[in-house]
Amino acid sequence: MHIVKAPFLLRSFYPEATWNKSRREKKIYLTFDDGPIPEVTPWILDVLNDLNVKATFFCVGENVQKNPAILQRLLREGHAVGNHTMNHLKGWDTALETYLANVENCQRLLHTTLFRPPYGRAKKSQLKVLKEHYEIIMWDVLTGDYDARISPEQCLKNAVKYTKNGSIIVFHDNVKSFTNVQYALPRMIERLRKKGYEFALL
Repeated sequence: MHIVKAPFLLRSFYPEATWNKSRREKKIYLTFDDGPIPEVTPWILDVLNDLNVKATFFCVGENVQKNPAILQRLLREGHAVGNHTMNHLKGWDTALETYLANVENCQRLLHTTLFRPPYGRAKKSQLKVLKEHYEIIMWDVLTGDYDARISPEQCLKNAVKYTKNGSIIVFHDNVKSFTNVQYALPRMIERLRKKGYEFALL
């Protein structure tokens, strides 16, 4: 079952993480995980450029190595980057030292202060160390774009219905998400702007 909103129990398990920003301002934070890749990320950048929106991309190091020009483009266009490990590791399945080394390998490419664990899962021991060096970013709106059981229309509904002041919204710039992202992303931006939201960088 896909969970759109981050439940209280999950939040309480990771109290060191940022799940949303201030609820007092009508600002929201658009994020993308897993890129950069040539099949998807340039299209997303074109949409963001056309609609004058800045976003934060949580990049996988091996994809950065393969596609350095895309990384340079998103930085040049004013977007922010975060660390998403070198090889998209599952923290729960990875030893502490191996995980930390993998994050550090990615950090050598990105030089960022933001980190998001792949799958939103990491061991407490891993985050205890990482929080000394990064702001650990989770989310409060998970669009479900990666889930083949979710239609493009439902993906859009997820993104719009559950967003509120300070929300951190997750999309993905990977191939399996692209159909839903193509439909939902531009429509979501337009609808949330009509509601008075401003898109900001983490």
